[in-house]
Amino acid sequence: MNATYALLALPFFAVVAVVAVVAGAVARRRAPGGAAARGSRRVAVATSVVAGIALLVMTIVFDNVIVGTGVVAYDASLISGLKIGVIPVEDLAYSIAAVVLLPSLWVLFDRSDRSAADRSPADRSAHDRSAPDRTGARPSPDPATPVPEETP
Repeated sequence: MNATYALLALPFFAVVAVVAVVAGAVARRRAPGGAAARGSRRVAVATSVVAGIALLVMTIVFDNVIVGTGVVAYDASLISGLKIGVIPVEDLAYSIAAVVLLPSLWVLFDRSDRSAADRSPADRSAHDRSAPDRTGARPSPDPATPVPEETP
């Protein structure tokens, strides 16, 4: 039992683990308190779990098809010997990594919850223009728009 395919996946799992830990720390730092926030987190976790299970099931089904039909073959001396159908369990390594890595990257690259103080001046300016005017005043004309000529 050499399990070379499993050893090949270890560096990827190490990177995924580091990204997941960093994303967890970032998510905890950003998270507001309260029951609504906990409910929102539960929905996000449940969605990730359902999507992860779907990805793993589809990977198992389609990988069994391609290995069973001979499109892909594994050297028996390089796998652990544990199989799901005809595929070695090592075949699921990258799907499992994706299930953890993609939500982690989503957390790290999410910028939707930045406060006004964190936004750049250009972002604040665009946000201020798109905000509804609560005073009831008419908006000022755009200086780039030509002034219409008066008709007699």
